[in-house]
Amino acid sequence: MKANCKKWKCLLFIMAAAAAFTASPVSTEAADTKESFTAGKPSSEQKATSDKMNSEVSIVGNTAAGLGRAEQSLTTAGAADILDANISMEKEELIAFAKKSAKTEKKEKSTLVMAKVNEFVNMRQDADQDAEKVGVLYKDCGGEIVEQIAGWTKVKSGEVTGWIKNDYLYFDDEAKKIANDVGMLTAYSETETLRVRKDANVQSGVLGLLANGEAVEAIAEEGDWVSVSYEGTKGYVSKEYVKVVFDIDKAESMAVIKAREEAERARAAAAAEAKRIAQKEAVLATASEVDILAALIQCEAGGEPYEGQVAVGAVVMNRVRSGGYPNTITDVIYASGQFVPASKGKMESLILNKNIKASCVQAANEVISGACNVGDALHFRRNNGRDGLVIGNHVFY
Repeated sequence: MKANCKKWKCLLFIMAAAAAFTASPVSTEAADTKESFTAGKPSSEQKATSDKMNSEVSIVGNTAAGLGRAEQSLTTAGAADILDANISMEKEELIAFAKKSAKTEKKEKSTLVMAKVNEFVNMRQDADQDAEKVGVLYKDCGGEIVEQIAGWTKVKSGEVTGWIKNDYLYFDDEAKKIANDVGMLTAYSETETLRVRKDANVQSGVLGLLANGEAVEAIAEEGDWVSVSYEGTKGYVSKEYVKVVFDIDKAESMAVIKAREEAERARAAAAAEAKRIAQKEAVLATASEVDILAALIQCEAGGEPYEGQVAVGAVVMNRVRSGGYPNTITDVIYASGQFVPASKGKMESLILNKNIKASCVQAANEVISGACNVGDALHFRRNNGRDGLVIGNHVFY
């Protein structure tokens, strides 16, 4: 009986010790806390109790220790899995953030280029000086970067894509500065008949009308109105009925250039007999070219003083005499992206309806005969403070 009681006591003690060991915290934090409570020199009572425990439950201790290690191992493994998962999530987030940052940086990096030439630069099929020409990028024209290799840039400008040596291009801030200087805000009518008013209100008088798709130079957006240059005079159109676009001149393909050259030769042959009177630095033109030039003068400076009308015509004639532009009045005016009225139908309307002002016809004939009041200027635009000869509301340079 005593032996059995002793066995039961031992068994109960073993079970209690096992439960105590099992309930003991096994995490690193809990272990550190327990150690801080028991640190220091143990008392004799603690030592006696410890010795008794060690002697009576060595088997249980070993077993519990084994269970503890197993449990701790499992717990540690679980913690490691959680840590790995957290690290994995952090890596994915960092990668996503890096990609987003790179994408943002790429998006913000300018791809604009502008021609760095006095007249024009050739665009080639391959990045080689001897490669076939696919187009021409003129002075003050620009495009977008497609690809770059050492010393060369592949540029898309309008309908033309080709390689240009980096020496003949402006990049980044320089390109933006040039584009802002030579580019133009253009307002396109998006209604059948758009009134151009003298002031920014619906009760104001009307300067003229714009047909659907017709374009004029935009000056600025002013509340619900857009100020525009209408025949050289500042007017206003409702912002609701126009689309305002910032335009820079684009390249011409070799196919377009060749077609124009063939047309020039054909017109030159047809007009040969009409060219009888020659004067110094004057270009003879057919009567149709007089009408075209007079119509352009009215579109650009019809509201300007007569001196300003002559100045616009003189710029056209300077281009005809320059080697960097076509050599006829018609082709200079209709060259890609040069004059908004020529590309948007305003001139044709004036010619067909015979609404050209007498002063504009007189100015056209005068400059064809050699008159010039702008020196060697090849460009003009509404006066925006840039350097040049100011006549009326335009600056010539």
